Amino acid sequence: MAKLKYKRILLKLSGEVFKGDLDFGFDGKILKGLAQEVKKVQKLGCQVAIVIGGGNIWRYRDFKHLTLPRVTSDTMGMLATVMNALAFESALNDEGVAARAMSSFPCESAVENYSIKKAKHHLNKGRVVIFAGGTGNPFFTTDSAAALRALEVDCDVLLKATKVDYVYDKDPVKHKDAKKFTKMSFQDVIVNGLEVMDLTCASLCESGNMPMLVFNLNKKGNIEKAVMGDKIGTIIN
Repeated sequence: MAKLKYKRILLKLSGEVFKGDLDFGFDGKILKGLAQEVKKVQKLGCQVAIVIGGGNIWRYRDFKHLTLPRVTSDTMGMLATVMNALAFESALNDEGVAARAMSSFPCESAVENYSIKKAKHHLNKGRVVIFAGGTGNPFFTTDSAAALRALEVDCDVLLKATKVDYVYDKDPVKHKDAKKFTKMSFQDVIVNGLEVMDLTCASLCESGNMPMLVFNLNKKGNIEKAVMGDKIGTIIN
């Protein structure tokens, strides 16, 4: 058995990644490819928990023009994460991976209600656990939900999958002189207002001593490299 740096991880995926090049919804090839990546990590003996955003279906900031109440819009976003969790649960099952979707936003006919005890039980049994419904409350991002769940189920690290290789001081696509960081603190994130995560997420991780690794999901094998402790991405602690 390979020696893992992290034995239990929380993988934070953006919902947007599921749509691939589509305008919205799901790209089946993306779902299958990600499921295969998670399967490889699980086979190494790593226990995997996942939080998925809802950006491929609904996100508050994308629909402000509708003037819906914030609570209503955020509730729709939480429902979108449940849809994503069900889709990825199915993709994992198709790859022979035992997976359980759980939601803090009650949807009993579709997924289990979230509880810390049940989640830990599934992880200890070698099942991939997908946390849906955000925190179960409006006004909180799925980044904050990822930090909260990582702390609740005693993960070793929060792996935040992104489109870029590192955290930068500004958008590297727009600014060629953007400075990259391989190491930084959560205070650096907070003080400098870096947009890699929201302040609630940063504060939760800092107070709970939960390290975060920000890395590029688009490079095949990077999830495996992350759990093995290879030098990729930006480590924040």
